[in-house]
Amino acid sequence: MSRGQSDPKPRRFPLQLDQVASARPAAPRAAAPAGPRDLLRPQAPLAQAEQDRRRLSAPGGLGLDSVRVRARMVERLKADGLSDGRVLGAFGTVPRHLFVDTALVNQAYEDTSLPIGLGQTISKPSVVGAMLQLLCERPGLAADRQSPAPLGACLEIGTGCGYQAALLGLLARRVVSIERVRELHLKARHHLDAVRASLPPRFDVRLVFGDGMLGHAPGGPYDTIIAAAGGQAVPQPWLDQLAPGGRLVAPVDDGRPGQQVLTIIDRLPDGTLQTHRAGAVLFVPLKSGTT
Repeated sequence: MSRGQSDPKPRRFPLQLDQVASARPAAPRAAAPAGPRDLLRPQAPLAQAEQDRRRLSAPGGLGLDSVRVRARMVERLKADGLSDGRVLGAFGTVPRHLFVDTALVNQAYEDTSLPIGLGQTISKPSVVGAMLQLLCERPGLAADRQSPAPLGACLEIGTGCGYQAALLGLLARRVVSIERVRELHLKARHHLDAVRASLPPRFDVRLVFGDGMLGHAPGGPYDTIIAAAGGQAVPQPWLDQLAPGGRLVAPVDDGRPGQQVLTIIDRLPDGTLQTHRAGAVLFVPLKSGTT
């Protein structure tokens, strides 16, 4: 039907002034008492944020800087099968939330990997714990299973944000950690400087900016080597820098696209190498050079 064949519909918007006036009720009705859910409280989110801030910063409270928060993570790791008390103690000491971006701190103690920028991640605590426990079982430690520094001289390939380096520093006599991405190297240095004062005096971690595929021969040989990136094979320099009685733990491509397997290589006291696998993992690709 065309507009010329019918009366136009009344305009609903915008209303004329006389329509606004006539739309008012003759007398206001008494409002029923409103319950808590009926009230609009625009300040509620701000009040909740302030409450959360006070809770997180309260000394000895349940905030992210609380020992009890880390203790809950440790209990979950223990329930999942992590049994080495030295490794569990390191997780209970290092504040993981100080190594992740501010927007992700609420997830810091969950068993999840988190982005740290530049295409890199901080690994899941359960994966880090499993790798550290494997290192603590290196052949050369058979005579001293209770050593407070079971990792001896340790080389880390891929510093990332520095969290794993901090854990290694509590388990090793000394640590050399090498990172190929300068921005991450500097970020890790900042993070470790921030927590160093709260760690034991024997904490000895040296950060190196360089090509991780080459290892770091000046600091070798190493009792333990751990890699946070996986390639098609374990680079020969890593094997050359592994001491007799030492152990290397690294992800290695298993031949299928996007699939990696955790590989353990022991250098026995006689110098021979022994290799076995410990399950599927997923790490960032191993790359050469620096950037």
